[in-house]
Amino acid sequence: MKKIKALALISGGLDSQLAVKVIQLQNIEVEGISFVSPFFGNKDFLKEVAKTLGIKMHIIEVSNDYYRMIVKPKHGYGKAANPCIDCKVYMLKKAKKFAKKIGAKFIITGEILGQRPFSQNKKALMEIAKHSSTENILLRPLSAKLLPESLPEKRKLIDREKLYSIKGRSRKEQLKLAKRFGIKKYLQPAGGCLLTEIEFAKKFFDLIKHKKFLSKQDFELLKYGRHFRFGNVKIVVGRNKQENEILLKEFSKNALTFEVLGYGSPITLLIGRKSLKAIELAAKLTAFYSDCRGKFAEVLVNGKQHILVEVPTKEFVKNFLIR
Repeated sequence: MKKIKALALISGGLDSQLAVKVIQLQNIEVEGISFVSPFFGNKDFLKEVAKTLGIKMHIIEVSNDYYRMIVKPKHGYGKAANPCIDCKVYMLKKAKKFAKKIGAKFIITGEILGQRPFSQNKKALMEIAKHSSTENILLRPLSAKLLPESLPEKRKLIDREKLYSIKGRSRKEQLKLAKRFGIKKYLQPAGGCLLTEIEFAKKFFDLIKHKKFLSKQDFELLKYGRHFRFGNVKIVVGRNKQENEILLKEFSKNALTFEVLGYGSPITLLIGRKSLKAIELAAKLTAFYSDCRGKFAEVLVNGKQHILVEVPTKEFVKNFLIR
């Protein structure tokens, strides 16, 4: 007989990997689906996870509707800029369509009741299923015994007695299962999502406040450099050689670039209206983070214009830092 197939939502974290193993033990074929964005998802790591689990993995880039959602999430944000409920709804909607395409009978996730107060309390879990229209096909194997019986269980596609009743923020039970299943590589809770980080959230909220039309590249830029705000102008200062190279290669097309001559220097980008005051500020910020220890520094703008600026104080710089 042909095996029943399930589709697993994979973040790369421990819980989603455990959910796969629990279902595989019931002689069910599992395929994985994972979403990547500027905030989460490492394709190479996800491929490693797929190999460890012995499953076929479908890695999908989020589309523009995702970026519209994170700017105005219906259910709001968590402690940082994480719209966890709306994010899970988005992924499950996409997964539902994909499950139909590959002939999967149901969808599984690694969600655990009570693990996260915002998005994994009982009410939130029910809302996620409802708003994603997956109530009839969604199974959460690690907490299934604490939740209403799902349709896959009612139809005997899965044995409820072989599922789990894990709850709360402790990870003891998951770590025991990980040892049993031989799972050694996994992301920490939150799946490495940058939107859950407070410092990243400050840059995120600054961006959506000051720019109306946003692109994937706008969000990608948040991952690199120190960010400064001067009205509607964004100034980004590289922190190391690797970031300097990325800023030049990926983000300098519509920006002015700055670099201190004669010293180790960051690459700085000025994005937005290129007023004389903004140019002077970007040059000063570049000088501050360079190796120049004199009172003045010569800054090269866009590879051709030379300007001399006074190296600013730490207090001056703090006035513009997004924090």
